[in-house]
Amino acid sequence: MAKSNSEQQDLFSRIYSKSKLKQEVYSNTFDAFQILKNVLENIESNYKKSTQKLENKEELNFEFKQNGKFELEVKFGGDILLFMMHTNVFEFPRKHSVMHTSYIKDNPNRSYCGVIYIYNFLADSFKYNRVNDLGYLIGRVFINNEKHYFVEGKKELGFIYNNFGENIITEKSITEIAAAAIDYTLNFDLLCPPYETQQEISVHLIKNTLDTISIKTGKRIGFKFQADNDNIESQQ
Repeated sequence: MAKSNSEQQDLFSRIYSKSKLKQEVYSNTFDAFQILKNVLENIESNYKKSTQKLENKEELNFEFKQNGKFELEVKFGGDILLFMMHTNVFEFPRKHSVMHTSYIKDNPNRSYCGVIYIYNFLADSFKYNRVNDLGYLIGRVFINNEKHYFVEGKKELGFIYNNFGENIITEKSITEIAAAAIDYTLNFDLLCPPYETQQEISVHLIKNTLDTISIKTGKRIGFKFQADNDNIESQQ
């Protein structure tokens, strides 16, 4: 019986420790998400101030809104960026490069992270309810129990913010990440699909107008979009 009690106490201790770890990760991620909300509001305000003497049209605005507790949206230049916080805590896979760093090896608990996803969509996809249109994950921010962060993403997002052992999530770093995501989106243009991918079309698609389900649209339709690099190849 004594052994059983000892084993049970060990189990309870591990339950408590893991629960506490996950709660710390969640709290840090949620706090960062609230800072992100303020950062995006400030960007919207500063944009309005800097462009107030220029031509004022809705299509030229930078608009921010919150779509619930865990989703933030900014719309600009025909694009939408969605910042979405996942409510669960994740651990990096064993083969992930982060798991081989001294920072994680010294304390494996540091590999448990909350995640904020950054998605890019065409604004018209939502405006015209084009449900077949594609969006793209351009970055995801991992935050652990020590408020260290790591960013996986395209171009600047993935190259600048990948020192997990050194980077601490702050208002300054969140501002930099938001600005980098916006800048990347500005340069991530809608490419005309290869001719070969659009030679055939069904009567069903033609009979449905462009503002319903119609022809699938995305920035890289007909192209192979690589997750690990920036090479884009036409699919034949």
